[in-house]
Amino acid sequence: MRFDERVRLYADKLNDTDDQIVDYIIEHRGEIADIPIQKMAEALYTVPNTIVRFAKKLGYKGFAELKAALALEQRDETAIKEDGKTVIEKTKKLIDEQLIEDAVRKMHEAKHVFFYGIGDSAYFCEMMAKHLRCVGKQADFFVQRHDMLYNADRCGEKDVVFVISVSGETKQVLEAVAAAKQNGAFVISLTHFCSNSLADLADFRLYCWAPKQFLNKYDVTDRTSLYLVLRALSERYWQKQSGCV
Repeated sequence: MRFDERVRLYADKLNDTDDQIVDYIIEHRGEIADIPIQKMAEALYTVPNTIVRFAKKLGYKGFAELKAALALEQRDETAIKEDGKTVIEKTKKLIDEQLIEDAVRKMHEAKHVFFYGIGDSAYFCEMMAKHLRCVGKQADFFVQRHDMLYNADRCGEKDVVFVISVSGETKQVLEAVAAAKQNGAFVISLTHFCSNSLADLADFRLYCWAPKQFLNKYDVTDRTSLYLVLRALSERYWQKQSGCV
């Protein structure tokens, strides 16, 4: 996974100092491999341990591995962008155990969990509602605009709204999410790993790898990645609900 992708994935874990480190690395990306950690710390008015902790937040073993990865990206930009990775392989790298645990905890603590999605996302909403109901959780799904809006106007601070949208730009979904947030609901989003309006609105963001694909004007986007993330969530939720952890 590239540096900028890691920054996006773990954005919720980064503080103001970490953001300054990100800006410094981006500004000095070409020569970062030759900059000692002490010099970087001095430039940022911090200490080396802070930079090491930052690297670990992004999933690197330490600052040395971060620099090595950046150097590799510089040498072969084209290969790093894709490098023959499949949808499944990309998504596996986006499934972080702590992120899954945090999402499961919010759903577990909620009074109700509501799933919103339109089109091809509708099946996944129905599936997730059933996965929660089978262990006694109050859960429902809505796949029509007026149903989502009706629900959004009546949910509250003790509810979680889980929204599934590959693009993260479906207007009907965004409209309902905005209404739900106004009423205090906690919003979790699952989208393709990119900057999008839904992720910006959400209180907690999950990602999969599902870039848009079209054939003869038909949307043939591979949604296997959605299932991988949702299955990981379901299995972790079942474990928590049954007291296995």
